Amino acid sequence: MENTSNELQAAIRAARAAGTITLDKFGELSHPEIQSKDFKDFVTDVDRACEAAITSIITKSFPEDSMLCEEGTVIKGTSGRTWIVDPLDGTLNFIHSFPVFSVSIALLNSNNELLAGVVYQPVLNELFTAEYGKGAFLNGKKITISERTDKESFLMATGLPFSEYHYLDSTIGMLRDVIHDSAGIRRAGSAAIDLAYTACGRFDGFWEYKLFPWDFAAGVLLVREAGGTVTNFSGDADVIKGQSIIAGNNITHKLLLEKALKHFTT
Repeated sequence: MENTSNELQAAIRAARAAGTITLDKFGELSHPEIQSKDFKDFVTDVDRACEAAITSIITKSFPEDSMLCEEGTVIKGTSGRTWIVDPLDGTLNFIHSFPVFSVSIALLNSNNELLAGVVYQPVLNELFTAEYGKGAFLNGKKITISERTDKESFLMATGLPFSEYHYLDSTIGMLRDVIHDSAGIRRAGSAAIDLAYTACGRFDGFWEYKLFPWDFAAGVLLVREAGGTVTNFSGDADVIKGQSIIAGNNITHKLLLEKALKHFTT
């Protein structure tokens, strides 16, 4: 990665610091360290420790920037830029010692344009990075999206409802259609990882309904900088204000968008 900005360097330091915290506690969580924050939605002391570490590093480097973090840290800055942070994406996996979780950090400007993004998967020591206009990378090596065009070979990724069920029928309907038009579907439990894997071609496409900016902001930039297309379920490229994501190459994005428009009222 040449000409890495100070912003991306700070995000990398923060992601690695949080990753170290997760590895120190992975598989060793005690019951008192796990709390319920909503119906079927959990937070751990590790989530909070990661968020504190990330916030400390980012605010020290860029004290005028705002921050929006999943576990409640909100800082109102004056620069017009906002750091969007998921300190531990895949908390339920982490609680169950299922080794699929990540740290996601993105920087957004005042025009809702993503400037930088990092997704770090600590267990595999895989660092996905991107900056606007500079490409996407995995551990310093340039990555590109899948070039597959044959639906019988597609490996797709998605998420499933876990606490809200009013869109369950739509989800199942779309899932049924994609099963017919792919070789397989995976549900990893971390949207940030799903998007990072789409960016590097491991997945041919990804879709999910009901997400928040901290779930996908960094991953969206990764996919776009890797040559992919990302929109919401309506086909709108301004995804930050919405809660749905479709990502893929020209073929898979079109396929998934058609099915989303069929099954979801957006």
